[in-house]
Amino acid sequence: MKSIPLLSDEATRKALDPITLEILSNALRSVADEMFAALMRSAYSTNIKERHDHSTAFCDRAGRLIVQAEQSLPIHIASMTGLMRTLLEKYDLSEIEEGDVFVANDPHVAGGTHLPDINLAAPVFVDGRLLGFICNIAHHADVGGMAPGSMAGGMTEIYQEGLRIPLVRLFRRGEIQADLFELLLLNVRIPTERRGDYFAQIAACRLGVRRMIEIVATHDISLLEAAFDEIVVRTEQRLRTALKAIPDGSYSFEDVMDDDGAGTVDIPIRLTVTARNGALTFDFRETAPQVRGNINLPVNATQAAVCYAIKALLDPDVPNNQGIIECCEIKTTPGTLLDCTFPAPVAARANTSQRVIDVIIGALAAALPENVVGAANGANTTAVFAGRDPRNGNHYLYFETLGGGFGGRNDRDGKDGVQVHITNTSNLPIEAIETEYPLRVESYGFVEDSGGAGQWRGGLGLRRVIRPVDHTCLFNGAGERFRHQPWGIFGGQAGRSGRFEHVDGEGSTQVLDVKPSGIDVGPDEHIVVETPGSGGYGEPKQRQSELLAEDQKSGKFSKSYLQRHYENVAFSGE
Repeated sequence: MKSIPLLSDEATRKALDPITLEILSNALRSVADEMFAALMRSAYSTNIKERHDHSTAFCDRAGRLIVQAEQSLPIHIASMTGLMRTLLEKYDLSEIEEGDVFVANDPHVAGGTHLPDINLAAPVFVDGRLLGFICNIAHHADVGGMAPGSMAGGMTEIYQEGLRIPLVRLFRRGEIQADLFELLLLNVRIPTERRGDYFAQIAACRLGVRRMIEIVATHDISLLEAAFDEIVVRTEQRLRTALKAIPDGSYSFEDVMDDDGAGTVDIPIRLTVTARNGALTFDFRETAPQVRGNINLPVNATQAAVCYAIKALLDPDVPNNQGIIECCEIKTTPGTLLDCTFPAPVAARANTSQRVIDVIIGALAAALPENVVGAANGANTTAVFAGRDPRNGNHYLYFETLGGGFGGRNDRDGKDGVQVHITNTSNLPIEAIETEYPLRVESYGFVEDSGGAGQWRGGLGLRRVIRPVDHTCLFNGAGERFRHQPWGIFGGQAGRSGRFEHVDGEGSTQVLDVKPSGIDVGPDEHIVVETPGSGGYGEPKQRQSELLAEDQKSGKFSKSYLQRHYENVAFSGE
């Protein structure tokens, strides 16, 4: 086991009593949470202000993630630590100055996970001493490239996905580098919206810097650095203790991605988890080679998926910081789907991250039967509508990823229509769509019977029908679990797959590809998005006895109640 590098001496750490540590830990979390809210409230795009596709954090001067906002996305832990690793490799600490703001997004040279996630980092100085870095990430609705939204299928190299930003200074000593900013905005669609989102991120950075300086004003900086060490070390110790709940042995599982959007289908992800004396090794080396399409995963995103999975399965309340990362031993092969190399496209990497988590859950089901769930919708189902707004003549771009079913659990049904696992965003309200864009949401609800039957059924997928108003627009999409259903567990049945449909003015329906691109949609036509459901938990016939027992206990018997809960369950003639 490798040791975590510490910033403070042993005497200072011993002087840090538990109450002071808890006070400082909560103060740091409050800074990250306040930054998250500030970024959300000041952003221009619905993807950030309504869907909350952003994260905020603080990293110390060694580049360790100390605290991440509660609402942050689990996958963004990879981008933040990747950014810090790149920054500290590229610059000596003496070259970093007060007022600097660094920006990056590239997964191959700057530690990102895909191009739409723009990473910012601002150093925090106290009396000339570097304390650490305020970091945030926001998913920009477009970063250029061959298709609006920068997320469509059919991209076969990262050059096609949008503007690649290596780690550079956007601000130098407090002054914006205007020529660089002009270059960034020139290469994107809807530059006014992008500008607003950038400045929302910058404002969140400045807020975080001020709040950190306020904390140091009331606590000695050496004591604060000791708190950084203790937060990370205690998290690692807590999670390593939880790992001992997994019996020694080897656990394997395999699942497939539907396709890569460029001709390759049924792409396997293979995992063997080895547990020895409370230590886990995740071996993905038998996974398929990287593919031409944009579902490849940078290795730091694979690490984020593993970190999330062990936290969710073993100790959901453990804080997100460097201590979790230190607990994960991962084996991959460069040039494979989960450790891709340049110039692999990666825009839809979230779908692959979701499948990695399903594979981990499948592998550890035998070891942790009460902790696992049926396969979730396994996707970040993406819908992008772009065109010219007939109300004002301006270009618009509506980007959203929709939730779906969450798998059945050992004591309750799965959740309906939610974002799952590696993402933590919201579904965009109808009011926001119809106010901001020339689009009409004809219907919005759950996909009936899309959750897999079981003792505890899987959650339902979402169905949204969208029509352009008085104009023709372009539609791009990206789905997963559209060809292969989300599996059930311990006898639970599979959930229903998702699909995209294009309905023309005559009412004729065309089922689209899993990752459709460049679909023209007229004002008398509409697009149907149905996201996958999820798998059930336990044998379906067990559900009947559970519900009857519940009715007997309450002294009631409601036929409609029973019908509502299991009339769609196939009992194979029983």
